[in-house]
Amino acid sequence: MSNVFQLVGPHQVVQIFGVKLVGVNGDNARKLLFSIIFIIFVSVLGKLLRWLAHRKEWSARSKRIAFWTHQGVSIAVSVILIIGLISIWFDNPATLTTAIGLVGAGLAFALQRVVTSFAGYLLILRGKTFSVGDRITMGGIRGDVIALTFLQTVIMEMGQPPEGDTGDPAWVQARQYTGRIVRIPNAVIFDDPVYNYTREFPYIWEEMRLPVPYNTDYAKVEKILLDTAHRHTVKIAELGEEALRALETRYVMKRSEMKPQIYWRLTDNWLEMTVRFLVPDSGIRNIKSAMSRDILSGLTEAGIGIASGTYEVVGFPPLKVQITPGDSHGSSNGDAGQLLEAGRSGATG
Repeated sequence: MSNVFQLVGPHQVVQIFGVKLVGVNGDNARKLLFSIIFIIFVSVLGKLLRWLAHRKEWSARSKRIAFWTHQGVSIAVSVILIIGLISIWFDNPATLTTAIGLVGAGLAFALQRVVTSFAGYLLILRGKTFSVGDRITMGGIRGDVIALTFLQTVIMEMGQPPEGDTGDPAWVQARQYTGRIVRIPNAVIFDDPVYNYTREFPYIWEEMRLPVPYNTDYAKVEKILLDTAHRHTVKIAELGEEALRALETRYVMKRSEMKPQIYWRLTDNWLEMTVRFLVPDSGIRNIKSAMSRDILSGLTEAGIGIASGTYEVVGFPPLKVQITPGDSHGSSNGDAGQLLEAGRSGATG
């Protein structure tokens, strides 16, 4: 057995059947064993801290705090592992510098997207682009951020309305969950814009268009629209006023009207009235549905109809049918058919 496996020389190089294994010696074996123990210890410690951050009593109080605690623990564990392993394996600064140069060159060439995604992760954290729970559009996908890792952003996908935003409309024609979970590389933020519906101003302006016939009481319709919008969004506008003032202190921007407004547009067929109002970043479909019910009820009580693209036939050429008595029933029907056909031809001509 001693002839098969031996430790040779002052560095105790491993020799098997008389063949020395380059780089395999007792010192490296001790470093490897210590590295395994170190990795296990740090990983277990990290999992314990992440478990504490996601306990029910903590997450119920503040999911955002639990999320950022998880992110901080993950970053700390990664940094400790990297520094610890470097300290174990590299005791010579010159060797360490050479190794870092080689590893850096290899990463830059072979793992470009991975490095870019990690850089995107750092930019998301440092630039405060978005956070967990925010409603965003990223890479053409809109939804709520439910997780954020070093390389990917995890989004609970939402549908797209039939008009307005671009992108895959999926099968849900509204801003509600489709049930799909989408993972987007963080590197996307360097190529495409990121739309945040929540971060600094958790409200958006929404519009509803109503075609009104020209022969109707415009003032009555406008009053119904404004009263309905005020009834459903007055408290939202009051909350949005405070958020807008905070936004104006941070950015150079023009103030927009917070109260509901009505805009008119003339078309060839009807008058288009558009009511513009402020809504929160979520629950928009419920608000618009409730408003639609109240608007329809108000128009019905006022006896006002909604314009449509249907057409009404107001005239038709008269048809004259003459039946001549005949000797037999069959010939009578034949003559009547010929006269009817002639009448139709004349009317068409």
